[in-house]
Amino acid sequence: MTRGPSAFIPEKEVVQANTVDERTNFLVEEYSTSGRLDNITQVMSLHTQYLESFLRSQFYMLRMDGPLPLPYRHYIAIMKLVKTGENNWSLPELVHAVVLLTHYHALASFVFGSGINPERDPDISNGFRLISVNNFCVCDLANDNNIENASLTGGNFGIVDSLSELEALMERMKRLQEEREDDEASQEEMTTRFEKEKKESLFVVSGDTFHSFPHSDFEDDMIITADVSRYIEDPGFGYEDFARRGEEHLPTFRAQDYTWENHGFSLVNRLYSDIGHLLDEKFRMVYSLTYNTMATHEDVDTTMLRRALFNYVHCMFGIRYDDYDYGEVNQLLERSLKVYIKTVTCYPERTTKRMYDSYWRQFKHSEKVHVNLLLMEARMQAELLYALRAITRHLT
Repeated sequence: MTRGPSAFIPEKEVVQANTVDERTNFLVEEYSTSGRLDNITQVMSLHTQYLESFLRSQFYMLRMDGPLPLPYRHYIAIMKLVKTGENNWSLPELVHAVVLLTHYHALASFVFGSGINPERDPDISNGFRLISVNNFCVCDLANDNNIENASLTGGNFGIVDSLSELEALMERMKRLQEEREDDEASQEEMTTRFEKEKKESLFVVSGDTFHSFPHSDFEDDMIITADVSRYIEDPGFGYEDFARRGEEHLPTFRAQDYTWENHGFSLVNRLYSDIGHLLDEKFRMVYSLTYNTMATHEDVDTTMLRRALFNYVHCMFGIRYDDYDYGEVNQLLERSLKVYIKTVTCYPERTTKRMYDSYWRQFKHSEKVHVNLLLMEARMQAELLYALRAITRHLT
């Protein structure tokens, strides 16, 4: 087990960021639900602007006035599961629960994608309490033990000059910008490109390979914090692709028919006062966050790259934006990055350091944390859109 808040990021880089930015300590005192500078907060503090939006919204969900009693909120946060059974929930309670669920589903992507280490526990002799997730030990995240993925064994992980890889990416961005200015693709062509990308996303990181791994050498030595199986009715419940492979007509959620800005925001705010404003601020913050840098390059407009990352996550959930050319996704996101995105977004517990290291090797760790923030918020918004659309249909 590596020291520091992350198994993927050198401790000195995170500690240095926390030391330099006093704002982080103020935010923890003001909004932290744990009362201390936990590992998640330390890694997120590489982007203090975003951290404030995140902590404020999380604090509001868990501590401030809302439809759900405090014990319910924490139970949902811990279990990330709501089975209402015979209980009758009011619509405000349901919306509060949905917001909590999507928040912690998405947070799991950030935690595993950034290699967040378990918190130190003074009651355990070595300081750590190891947690079992789907038969994997958290130490496997850093060591890649028994988590080799078939999608990563191809030519994507050969020895490539990472500097030329960066230059090639910047050249593609420049070329796409020029093509966008010279000639816009037709709606028909853009639809075709989306359908192609959507189908291809089904073949990134096969879920079937996950269950074929051998028994982990760490299973017998793991310390499990609690047996939660008694609370789970369906232990096999998890992410499933939105369509079966081989299907001709895959379902599409047209974002223009139900958007966060025009539909979801107003519904959430009406049933769970003020949370819509906090979520909207967080979505806008992460989407627009930029330092105009790419690795060693400065004064770079990264809008195109940020949008490709956000929209690719939504594409994997079957969500399409009519005004976006999905051909840009294929140009900007190489195979190893797509594998990483699919894993972090849909199967976060399978993420390994090898996956994290495999893409954008010239980029700073803070830039990869920025990627994980984008993936987290894109996942949360995608889940919210589906849930809120269903509630809207129920109301009408």
